[in-house]
Amino acid sequence: MKAVVYKGPNEVAVEEVADAKIERPTDVLVKITTTNICGSDLHMYEGRTDLATGSVIGHENMGEVVEVGGGVERIRVGDHVSLPFNIGCGFCRNCEAGNTAFCLTVHPDPDMAGAAYGFAGMGPFAGGQAEYLRVPFADFNCLRLPEDASEKQNDYALVSDVFPTGWHATEMADLQPGESVVIYGGGAVGLMAAYSAILKSASLVMLVDREPDRLKLAKQMGAIPIDDSKGDSVNQILELTDGRGADKGCECVGYQCCNHHGQEQPNLTLNNLVASVRFTGKIGTVGIFLPHDPGADSEMHRQGQIAFDMGKFWFKGQKMGCGQANVKRYNRQLRDLIHRDVAKPSFIVSHEMPLADAPEGYRRFDAHEDGYTKILLKPAA
Repeated sequence: MKAVVYKGPNEVAVEEVADAKIERPTDVLVKITTTNICGSDLHMYEGRTDLATGSVIGHENMGEVVEVGGGVERIRVGDHVSLPFNIGCGFCRNCEAGNTAFCLTVHPDPDMAGAAYGFAGMGPFAGGQAEYLRVPFADFNCLRLPEDASEKQNDYALVSDVFPTGWHATEMADLQPGESVVIYGGGAVGLMAAYSAILKSASLVMLVDREPDRLKLAKQMGAIPIDDSKGDSVNQILELTDGRGADKGCECVGYQCCNHHGQEQPNLTLNNLVASVRFTGKIGTVGIFLPHDPGADSEMHRQGQIAFDMGKFWFKGQKMGCGQANVKRYNRQLRDLIHRDVAKPSFIVSHEMPLADAPEGYRRFDAHEDGYTKILLKPAA
């Protein structure tokens, strides 16, 4: 089958690889109809992780089931399914508690919790930027899509990661109806965090970025865009909140955050959130912070450490949640919001491409070319 293969820093290629296949009775084989390029794929693309060359990447996947293992009871051939990017077993202590991003069973390293498709450090599972994908523990991991799966394919394509991850940011911030929230980062996840906040009836949603196309999308959905290239973002937020700061905050950038001079400053967004969220406010952090960053500019950053304003954070009595989204906790309800026409997250999709164009898609997305917000790959095209 054809798949997107990591060749080294800033290089991917579409190559023939071994066919995905059923390996255990609880597996299914899915023919991929849509697979997305994610901002976190760019960390690997740029060589900022320890991803092995030759790996098939892609963790935002959906498609049609074409084969089922003998131990699969619920999922059937012909089902259209969305696949959470994080793989869970469904029966370990963490999965039973809803913490499916931290499954204790699926990763072969006993000291590691959690696994994902085609992701550095997240187990041996091939990614779905390919024609077919093996799905383990399929009865648990497959979310069956309703009869409008084809009609709303681009909406459902976002249920595997970015929509639940944006929702998760607001959940960790404990956002309540009527509260104000500031989101740092206007990429796909940040836009979905803002969209989730609007769906949850936040009274004031502010999104900080400096890319005009992202700020335009934020305004279109009803959020207040804050361009931090035109003035200090913290001051702008304080001015909009009568000096108190936002009730809640979401970090949707991560360790590759850059300052106005284009220099990486991994602690910038977190410290800005501490400054721009009110006393006793809460922060949800879904932007990726890795324990090891081989491409960082200092030894401290290479060890995944940052200078955090702990004193101010402690003094303000704030709280913070962090980590990958437990997609299974949210994907069913988000699917139903789409099905009932309450949510239409596909407004962030900027481009659709056949699988063969993936290298060009990666290049343009990584270069932050105007208008490249979210790319969907269509292997069947």
